[in-house]
Amino acid sequence: MNYIGSKLKLSSWIEEEVKKVVGNDLSQKVFCDMFAGTGIIGRTFKKDVKQVISNDLEHYSLVLNKNYIQNHEAIADKEKYIQELNNLPLIENGFIYQNYCIGSGSERQYFSDENGKKIDTIRTKIKEWKQSDKINDSLYYFLLASLVESADKVANTASVYSAFLKDIKKSASKALVLEAAPFIEDDSLHLVFNKDSNELIKEISGDILYLDPPYNQRQYSAYYHLLNTITQYDEFTPKGKTGLRKYNRSDYSKKQKVCNSFEDLIKNAKFEYIFLSYNNEGLMSEYEVKNIMQKYGKYSLVQKEYQRFKVNKTQNRNHKANKTFESLHILVKDNF
Repeated sequence: MNYIGSKLKLSSWIEEEVKKVVGNDLSQKVFCDMFAGTGIIGRTFKKDVKQVISNDLEHYSLVLNKNYIQNHEAIADKEKYIQELNNLPLIENGFIYQNYCIGSGSERQYFSDENGKKIDTIRTKIKEWKQSDKINDSLYYFLLASLVESADKVANTASVYSAFLKDIKKSASKALVLEAAPFIEDDSLHLVFNKDSNELIKEISGDILYLDPPYNQRQYSAYYHLLNTITQYDEFTPKGKTGLRKYNRSDYSKKQKVCNSFEDLIKNAKFEYIFLSYNNEGLMSEYEVKNIMQKYGKYSLVQKEYQRFKVNKTQNRNHKANKTFESLHILVKDNF
């Protein structure tokens, strides 16, 4: 997924910097990805560590990471279920079609009519299988993660769901095909949470804590609201032109609250090594981050220049800067 703040392009660099501090052998380490998003960093370290703890407040993130992180054993016949879901006759009046496709009269065009109906068809069947105990949790989250990623590929948006496009773009005109979302198989028991980070930090402990909180006033719940609607598949009245649902507002996206929330998180963290990804466009200044972290142990900083997130080519071309700096703030904590 083309995801705001994704660390896909930076994952190798982050892994390299973590190992410089912690050591190359992470096999007995517990790694926590506290603001997991699509789970790129948790997936990067899953192959190396004893256990990954993944957390994010968004429901679509819970679904993705239940598959990519928590699923670790082979799932029998999973391709058979994918094939069956791809070949179901379409239902006509599902929630996505009724509220987010132009043919229903909703005046919203997040998906083509056919793709909206297919999302409803697949989601309804997955829900039916789960409620009848035909599938277990592992298969449920595998199928649901597969639907989220497959639906995102044919969404009629400029990468985020804060608005839809007036005309159906080329990729959105293609028929949705449910494709399997693979995961790494291993012998470890990994954990995935859907909690407020400042509450969860009081309940867990480990060795390496990776933090990638929101940098600015963007609200991920609003930018990716339709993914939450697909994963939760609940009944509500969509609001406004974009069909928003009620959404979370993070304290890490509020200038007046971010520093206090961040320090509270660091103070309560029962982890020896803490790594914070933050860029030069964030609400907290480099000085503020350093001032907070160095209170609790040995602080250092490494930086890397990289290409900024592209919502669309025109926006990127007109932006004053195509590149930005990612900072990895490092704390070896005392008295953790």
